[in-house]
Amino acid sequence: MTTTPVSSTLTSSQAMPPRVPGRPPLRIGRRCSGVWRPRSMLVAALGLTATVLAMAVNIGRGEYPISVLEVLGVLVGGGEETGRFIVLELRLPRSLTGALVGAAFGISGAITQAITRNALASPDIIGINAGASAAAVTVIVLGGTYGAVSGFVSVVGVPVAALGGGLLTATLIYLLAYRKGIEGYRLVLIGIGVQAVLMSLVSWLLIVASVTDATRAVVWLNGSLNARGWEHVVPVSLALLVLVPAALLLVFVLGALQFGDDTALGLGVRINGARTALLLVAVGLASVAVASAGPISFVALVAPQLAVRLVGASRPPLLASATVGAALTVTADLIARTAFGATELPVGIVTAVLGAPFLLYLLARRNREVRV
Repeated sequence: MTTTPVSSTLTSSQAMPPRVPGRPPLRIGRRCSGVWRPRSMLVAALGLTATVLAMAVNIGRGEYPISVLEVLGVLVGGGEETGRFIVLELRLPRSLTGALVGAAFGISGAITQAITRNALASPDIIGINAGASAAAVTVIVLGGTYGAVSGFVSVVGVPVAALGGGLLTATLIYLLAYRKGIEGYRLVLIGIGVQAVLMSLVSWLLIVASVTDATRAVVWLNGSLNARGWEHVVPVSLALLVLVPAALLLVFVLGALQFGDDTALGLGVRINGARTALLLVAVGLASVAVASAGPISFVALVAPQLAVRLVGASRPPLLASATVGAALTVTADLIARTAFGATELPVGIVTAVLGAPFLLYLLARRNREVRV
């Protein structure tokens, strides 16, 4: 007489993940996936509110100052003609690009950290941003060095090169990390190695480039929202409209992957296909964000971790990570524009100053957990 294992008789609603000491038991289900939890939605709403207020303050600062109330009035359809022109045509695209890029980085970082189950995993740590940077700097340097290539720069452009570089780098990392599936730590380690190689290539390109091209490349490498127009808003908006719903559709799969491959298989999840689909969404969001504003550092790393702490979840919530990333990027741009008088810094410098200490905190905390 054969017996059926108990685990195989459990339905998806009955299957329970292993309990983590010090945390309440977690349940798997669409309603308990973490996206629509009241606290998660509250944090997402507060992050969206903070983003709008930061945008209003940022838009109002400049040679022609506009109050926050006037900016908000223009955004809802009011205001005078002069104020509407300044807000809608000159200043709004910059702040809106920053908010959309920050949201894309936030969701991308949340997905990569959840897949790898590693708080240190993000597109700027595992090499995706480095691939986009290497491709963009190559186009900048070649476009300035060879006259025949300058036409290529004008037609294809740095953003498209960055998008292609990010996708190609992600494909390379995936192929190198694949060993009958994708394991989180292997993916992170290979990504760090690929990033080191690509940043060495970027350093060499900056050495051989002319002063003008090197200056342009350095500004782009730091991540900048300067001179952003509606042409920069449209691509990242379309990417978010397509990829965010895809991420939300895969959120149940993402939740199942948190409890180990055996539990995910018991719930009927195709592990390799699920990880591949989620990585494609994360890479697409990160690549489009880098193509729109450059490799803004640490937003994809910090935003999901802040969202986790605000929500109290076991993994980064997607919508909360998006709004926290948007608020963080717009606030950093406001600081970069106004904190140093007439000197305007690239937004990536501010995010690096804010994010580097947080990275050290995560490293120290992880070291303590390993010792315990």
